[in-house]
Amino acid sequence: MARDTAARSTHHDPTSRPAQGTRPTVQAEPSVRPDQGGWPAAIPKLRSAELSCRWPVPGAPPLAVSNLQPGNPATPEPGSGVEPTPAPIAALNPAEEGAAPLGGKPEWLRVKAPQRERIGAVADLLLDLKLNTVCQEASCPNIGECFAGGTATFLIMGPGCTRACPYCDIDFDKSVRALDPSEPERLGEAVARLGLSHVVITSVNRDDLADGGASQFVACIEQVRRRSPATTIELLIPDFCGDSQALATVMEAAPDVLNHNIETVPRLYRKARPQGIYERSLSLLKQVREQWPRLYTKSGLMVGLGERDEEVLEVLADLRRHRVDIVTIGQYLSPGPKHLPVDRFVTPERFERFRHHGEQELGFLQVVSSPLTRSSYHAGEVQRLMALHPR
Repeated sequence: MARDTAARSTHHDPTSRPAQGTRPTVQAEPSVRPDQGGWPAAIPKLRSAELSCRWPVPGAPPLAVSNLQPGNPATPEPGSGVEPTPAPIAALNPAEEGAAPLGGKPEWLRVKAPQRERIGAVADLLLDLKLNTVCQEASCPNIGECFAGGTATFLIMGPGCTRACPYCDIDFDKSVRALDPSEPERLGEAVARLGLSHVVITSVNRDDLADGGASQFVACIEQVRRRSPATTIELLIPDFCGDSQALATVMEAAPDVLNHNIETVPRLYRKARPQGIYERSLSLLKQVREQWPRLYTKSGLMVGLGERDEEVLEVLADLRRHRVDIVTIGQYLSPGPKHLPVDRFVTPERFERFRHHGEQELGFLQVVSSPLTRSSYHAGEVQRLMALHPR
């Protein structure tokens, strides 16, 4: 999906065709591809069972890619007020990362199942308007809290995704599907009926569409603004396969917050996000800040996929160097046996250290870091940040 981070993101990165809804096995092998739009010289080559990302897009210039060396300390821009990145904090011994064996969740991850009376009103409205949410499709553990508070993250152009990221719980569907022209109007009605002051709109990957679904994002923004002009709008977008025109189409509609998840550390991209490119995602975020400077940028990543603590800090440094404002960090929870297993359970104390490092030492406006944090969890707090740091 634009995909929601941590346990189950909504952005999947995927000649015999697997059955619709099944999850093909990703097998990667080194491949040399043109160095376009941040495509590295050697990346995983997806076998024929996978729908590869559209590349290149005819007539569309690729996203500009900065001279990036992933993991280098952040170099603040002159006059930015951002302090140089301090040396990374020491990594904890793996044995200290979780108090529970990987066979069961630790206490801090145990969430009561949502009761019908707490989520019924929102769920009924979504059913009535035939809308999808990432809360439901990605099995988010915070669904009870968010629905009870009258909030939801809308998932458009789904529910199936054209990528099959092995960490994600969204169904894989590589079939060519027309967009539903009534979806934006129904979404606008839902925002109005829920009385939302802040709405998050995300999507599955739609690599089957020429613009990756950019026009549908624009139509949704227009409908929300028509029905609820005071509502602030946050988008969680895919990478559009490096299509800068698709990105510009979305950005010209003037959302208030642009989120694009980095998802994991670069070393794990081949395993966890085979159709994503770390440098391309960073470049997208930087391009948004450079060309639309009044907008707030956001990204998120999961921990528990096999990354090391120092790699998490390096990603934070890269995000800050690319002028990202807000970061979310949450625990990865495997959706099932066909998905990537959990490598470790990170303690709440360690999440707090990530938060402190990001806010106090790197200078992010906000780092939301906890075991149950997801990309759009408590997203309404963005309004407070916008008031404190107006642009």
